[in-house]
This record gives sequence, structure tokens and C-alpha cells, in this order.
Amino acid sequence: MAKRKIVVALGGNAILSNDASAQAQQQALEKTAEYLVKFIENGDDLVISHGNGPQVGNLLLQQIAGDTPHNPAMPLDTCVAMTQGSIGYWMQNALGRALGKRNIDKQVVSLITQVIVDETDPAFEQPSKPVGPFLSKEEAESEMERSQAVFKEDSGRGWRKVVPSPKPISINEHIVINQLVENGVIPITVGGGGIPVVKKGNELRGVEAVIDKDFASQKLAELIQADLLVVLTGVNNIYINYNQPNQKQLNEVTVTEMKGYIAEHQFAAGSMLPKVEAAIAFVENSKNGKAIVTSLENIEYVLTEGAGTIITK
Repeated sequence: MAKRKIVVALGGNAILSNDASAQAQQQALEKTAEYLVKFIENGDDLVISHGNGPQVGNLLLQQIAGDTPHNPAMPLDTCVAMTQGSIGYWMQNALGRALGKRNIDKQVVSLITQVIVDETDPAFEQPSKPVGPFLSKEEAESEMERSQAVFKEDSGRGWRKVVPSPKPISINEHIVINQLVENGVIPITVGGGGIPVVKKGNELRGVEAVIDKDFASQKLAELIQADLLVVLTGVNNIYINYNQPNQKQLNEVTVTEMKGYIAEHQFAAGSMLPKVEAAIAFVENSKNGKAIVTSLENIEYVLTEGAGTIITK
């Protein structure tokens, strides 16, 4: 089999268990690395992207708790950068150990990545992505008055701050990322969907937003002309009629079929839908690319038996 360039999109929950300590997250990444290294053993070039939802949420809690005039809380774009750094640090060490065990001589590097969004994106007028802690209605109203932030009630669990979730239009560092891959380096990149920035002349400015990790991974895969986008989730395959008597597992499907299922509202907006949409966008915008949606634990079977939900033109 010819060597492939593969972008693997890891969820933030693949890193964080019920224990939010650094040690527990590092242990989770040790297991994750043991699965990811199978791509390298298979002879493929690997680019790893990752979520940071739970981690950035915890960091925001810490920032709020310690916020004083002399030690002010950091803005959201900076918190995304901070979690890119911490998760990347843990992941590159875990992967380095997994490679070392197998006597594979490869460098791993974490890259702080800025993702360019359009300041006229309609998402900026309709903040929808919850971030940070749950508050009571009174606390949320007080905070909205104080900071002009937008808070919304979240599934009966309390009120949360919501921020825009614009679509990525480019990855600022995509050329460097591709150069790293072509030189045999494994980059860890677009962490948490990337740091959202807008272009002002020759300057990039961070904005208060969160970019969906799967869409950022899709855009990166497209820009570096990857052969395969692997979107990891909690199940081995995508299903239609999920949890119903006529539930059906999807194995090999075309873009047209997947669009039909979207029209039937088969996929939940907050979970599977963005993964499906990102997979479709990559396949449509790449020359010969395909996308696979599956679980981390299923990777071995993806490589040996072509398992998972495979989306093609």
C-alpha cells in the first residue's frame, strides 16, 4: 500500500476522563498514543488534531476564580492557545514514548495554530457555542450586565456563556504543517479547533469565538492535500435510525447518500452532525480523498479491514 497523508481528529473527551488532573489526562493520552502509533507502523504520514472543550472549560473556571485587577483573567483566544500548548506537550511526550517502544525514529512537535475566520460570518451575530461554568439565572443576568456577554439556558442545567462558532476559511500555518509532514515529522495541530483570528491588513487579531475542531481538521486536511481524514468519535460506525428497532450501521457510503440522511435529520446537531458535515466537505473539496468516522479503539480494524463508516465521492 502506498504511503498516505492522514489527518486524525481526536475529541477533547479522548484526553479527559472524570478526573481533570494533569496526571489523569497524561495517562489517558498514553492509551491514545498506543492507538495512533499504528498509523506510523502502517507506513503512513500522520497529522493529529484534537479537541479541548473540557480542558478550556476547566481553564476558564480557574481564570474566573482567580480574576483580580492585578491578575486579570485571560481572554478566550488566549485560553485556547494555552490548552493547545498543554495538551500538545502531553501528547507529544506520550507519542514519543510509544514510538520509542517500537524503535521508530520520528520527531513529534506541537504547533500553536491560528485559524482564520471571516468577521462577517453570520455566526458572530448568533452566538451558540456554550463555554465556561453553569450559572444561576441571577448570576447570568448580573454577568450579562457587567460584561455584555451573552448567556443562554442550557438543557435545564443552568445558564452558560455562549460565543460565536464561525467556520474556518484558512489555517495560517498550513504551509509549515505540510513542510513538517514532508520532512517526516508528526505535527500536533489545530488544537481545540485552532485559535480563532481575523485578518486586519497584515495583522491577525484573536476573537472571542470557538471553532469546531472537526471543521478545522477538515480545512487543514484540504489545504495540505491529505489522502484521508479520520474523524474519531465514541462509536465504531455512524448509524441511521439510531437506537430505534430499524437502526442501521453505515459502512461504505457516498456523499450523496450522507446528504440525504442529513435532509432526513438523522444526525444530532450537537454531536454527530458536524462530524458528518466535515467529512463530506473534505471529500467534496479533495481530489481523491476519503473520510472515515470511527472510534479510537477501532483504528486497528480501520487499517487492516477497512472498518468504520467510510465516506467517498
